[in-house]
Amino acid sequence: MTETATPSAKVLDTLIVGAGISGLTLAYSLHDRQILVSESTGRVGGNITTESSGEFLWEEGPNSFQPKPEMLQLIVDVGLEQELILADRRLPRFVYWQGKLHPVPMSPPAAISSQLLSWPGKLRALIGALGFVPPAMGEQLSQQGGEETVAQFFGRHLGAEVTERLVTPFVSGVYAGDVNQLSAAAAFRRVVQLESVGGGLLAGAIMSQKNRKPVMPNPNLPKTKPGELGSFKQGLQALPLAIASQLGSAVKLKWRLTSLHPTEQQTYIARFATAEDVQQVEARTVVLTTPAYVAAELLQPIASQASQALRKFYYPPVASVVLAYPISALKYPLRGFGNLIPRSQGIRTLGTIWTSSLFPGRAPQGWQVLTSYIGGATDPEITDLDSEQIAQAVHQDLCKILLKPDAQPKVLAVHLWQRAIPQYTLGHEQRWQQITTNLQQLPGIYLCSNYIDGVALPDCVLRAQGRAADINQYLQSQL
Repeated sequence: MTETATPSAKVLDTLIVGAGISGLTLAYSLHDRQILVSESTGRVGGNITTESSGEFLWEEGPNSFQPKPEMLQLIVDVGLEQELILADRRLPRFVYWQGKLHPVPMSPPAAISSQLLSWPGKLRALIGALGFVPPAMGEQLSQQGGEETVAQFFGRHLGAEVTERLVTPFVSGVYAGDVNQLSAAAAFRRVVQLESVGGGLLAGAIMSQKNRKPVMPNPNLPKTKPGELGSFKQGLQALPLAIASQLGSAVKLKWRLTSLHPTEQQTYIARFATAEDVQQVEARTVVLTTPAYVAAELLQPIASQASQALRKFYYPPVASVVLAYPISALKYPLRGFGNLIPRSQGIRTLGTIWTSSLFPGRAPQGWQVLTSYIGGATDPEITDLDSEQIAQAVHQDLCKILLKPDAQPKVLAVHLWQRAIPQYTLGHEQRWQQITTNLQQLPGIYLCSNYIDGVALPDCVLRAQGRAADINQYLQSQL
């Protein structure tokens, strides 16, 4: 269905729906054009949620980011360079296995001495890394259209022990996902590509490194080291707030998009329910940075096939639980990033970030803040519990791993995300291809969100900057 544009109405270059990090970065990249950013809630930042109480400061969504160049450039551009803080990269990560915390081996010598893997497990991983792996084949793989799950890919290459004790907890920590459902090619694209580059993971990594063009560091960016994680003195919320401040009145809060239709003039009419009244906007391009299920509803009247494919993205529930304890309640001093937990260990919590060890100054003297995640694709029943029950479940798990028996928590937050992290399940690439093909009939409509090709904050920033380049090219072609 097309509409007739109002001749006297001002036509925007770009309407951006959603003021999370994707939408705000995109808007900042297009700030020289006529833009508008609509946000249905009363705040910017999307899942980025920084809270505080007294001397406690914590995150209820993403906790940190890798300080990649595109991320650092954005930070400098919006004036946050002096607010940037970096965690000590020497802090170890731990995996809880058979009642003990084991450091994740980050080097060949560490892998050899690690007690996390048995000697047969280490030997199997080495043989696989060198390229001595069976081909991807079998009836189950045929039923999956030749696409391997994360468990199948890493099990074939590195063996069952590495998959269970390292890959599975990593997937729980990053995606809150199920290794038996996630697509290896979608969730671990760069790793999977190593096999085609060199025939094996180790050879592929070496060849990729040799073929990589050297990148000169930008002297205008903050200096960082591999393995560091970043945040800001006042938490991650500082970044969306700084970008929104730069955008000013172009950001509209409590504007909920209710309908979107093309016009005969190759523009789009968007109608919004706002706190005061109904607003209408006309734009040459429209970018939906919303979750897939929201985009599906908005596109249903004008791109039904894309809408149908978008509905297939699964977002499991995840609870972020922030508990504080006196340091005297800990079994031992916590020096590290945190711990992850394989699903086979009888612990319901997915993992715990040792928040005040990672970024000092987030708790009063003598206190430790622990941010844990529970639920996910392997435990959607977490929604059956109320906040008090969720906090108690996490506390009981922490007592098994980190705390003395008589420890009592100070509950800072229990935030249940009913739809948390999009899952890159089998068929992800085919779904995305169906979406892009169907949207070709709607030139000027774009999608830009974390269900596409990366869930981390730098992924969102880089993707948004790339989408801005696409939009500029399209708008230029329409002149």
